[in-house]
Amino acid sequence: MKTIILQKGREDSLLRFHPWVFSGAIKTLPEDIEDGDLVRVASIDGKVLGLGHYQVGSIAVKMLHFGSEPVAIDEAFYARRIAAALVVRRSLGLLRDDNSAFRLVHGEGDFIPSLVVDMYGHTAVMQAHSPGIHFDRDKIAAALMSLPDGLVKNVYYKSETTLPFKAQLDPVNDYLIGGEDVDDVAIENGLRFHIDWLKGQKTGFFVDQRENRCLLESFSCGRRVLNMFCYTGGFSVYAMRGGATLVNSVDSSAKAVSLTDANIALNFADDGRHKSFAEDAFKFLDHMETGAYDLVILDPPAFAKRKSALRNALIGYRKINAAALAKMPAGSVLFTFSCSQAVSREQFRLAVFSAAAQAKRRVRILHQLSQPADHPINIYHPEGEYLKGLVLWVE
Repeated sequence: MKTIILQKGREDSLLRFHPWVFSGAIKTLPEDIEDGDLVRVASIDGKVLGLGHYQVGSIAVKMLHFGSEPVAIDEAFYARRIAAALVVRRSLGLLRDDNSAFRLVHGEGDFIPSLVVDMYGHTAVMQAHSPGIHFDRDKIAAALMSLPDGLVKNVYYKSETTLPFKAQLDPVNDYLIGGEDVDDVAIENGLRFHIDWLKGQKTGFFVDQRENRCLLESFSCGRRVLNMFCYTGGFSVYAMRGGATLVNSVDSSAKAVSLTDANIALNFADDGRHKSFAEDAFKFLDHMETGAYDLVILDPPAFAKRKSALRNALIGYRKINAAALAKMPAGSVLFTFSCSQAVSREQFRLAVFSAAAQAKRRVRILHQLSQPADHPINIYHPEGEYLKGLVLWVE
């Protein structure tokens, strides 16, 4: 196994179990090292600090194991880590007759950096975010199939858009295991959703908003609801069950709007309260009648996927929130989110504060929201906190 040597004094983060080694901390790289190689990481005095996958870029190694004792990164290793992740999900009560959609593995939060696995019924949708995980995909698929009670019957690999472009891996989205007679309907808290893991965004559904959708449902009774950036209509379906008098869903993607309509029909067939629009969010808000909605959801895609885009992202969050707040009547409620890891909780809150000031509205924070427990944050890896949201009462 190849060994990477760190600069003097740069081992401290690994001794604190932070799972990333940055390129600037490295003193010596083996000449023949390649993207995805499993490597030892050692201090300048030769002490082995752990094992991880090497990749070209600012984050040079993602650690799988800490310590000097030898460990095989094989199917059994992944099976142990995934089984431990399943124990957590069972303890959270996520495996129920009325709930079959949840995140089984959340990267660093479950001590397998760069691996995401979402469960939809008996189908595990796997995403790799590093070359090393990509090369280990068959081991991971076998580990998933080894879970008890026949939990996993199909493993779908979906990494065309998540692997580093410079790695030139050209992955193909396809079933690694199974794929025959697959049911594409999953259940979340008693509501049914078509999951498009073949061509949809992420793994096909935003499971990280499950608890926030439940909260929205409790606010929906008797309200006129606008769900911006609706994607597959998760918030819209919950608002319908919550007793909203009207629900409008907006997304720039006609395919997303079609999925929203299908999910509304799946749960509320022939219910005239819902209408969808394939339109740009900013244009919709600009043309929207003042006072038309008294419950608004703003859940845009990540405005900043890297630190270099932070300034423009904060401007975007300020603009979209100001546009909505300016049109909302007194006594209305705004659910607003950022899923950009590069945007801190404090920066997002300041952007929304600036939007409220720009719109000349008094607002009160009712709830401060985050990702759910099946998207855990490794305490040694605070960068794992990415989803943040606010529920605002608008005067």
